[in-house]
Amino acid sequence: MITSEQRERLRGWFAGRLPDDLFEELTEVTVDREEITVIGRIPGPRAAEDASHAEREAAVEGRIQEFRERTREARMAVARDAEHRFGRKVSWGVECDGRRALFTHVAAPVMTRLRQPERQVLDTLIAGGVARSRSEALAWCVRLVQRHTDDWLTELRESLEHVQRVRAQGPDSGPERETPAADGDE
Repeated sequence: MITSEQRERLRGWFAGRLPDDLFEELTEVTVDREEITVIGRIPGPRAAEDASHAEREAAVEGRIQEFRERTREARMAVARDAEHRFGRKVSWGVECDGRRALFTHVAAPVMTRLRQPERQVLDTLIAGGVARSRSEALAWCVRLVQRHTDDWLTELRESLEHVQRVRAQGPDSGPERETPAADGDE
């Protein structure tokens, strides 16, 4: 765990090390054992007053891509210094006109032992199509817990039970199930 003072020193180091014209404002520096994520605000694109929502969104996406490409070398130089100094990978992101975009960042494996009730939660998410794997389901859970309680999981389980009941009543269920005859089998 990192202390508040260490976090402040880290943020201060980045504030002092970043080129003055990189961001309008350094909005966030977060850190864990593997990664430091640096997020700054960049100016939004100029769009016509009568521009549609789709046009504005595309302009913001284009601005973010332009920033990423144009500043790559400067960001890599800062990242090399920081990685050497702090022993962690550095990831980057921006905020532009209310949209946040993270560039390549660390997906760290988390070793954990889950008991059956925890595994059942993950398997419910997979069965419900929310995630493709247990690791993806676990990441989804972490994000959800940041925002909600377990009410949503209860509702999902009830929905899955309903789906299972409906499937059990379908034409492919039960012992009277027939297989289609092959050509010439009559």
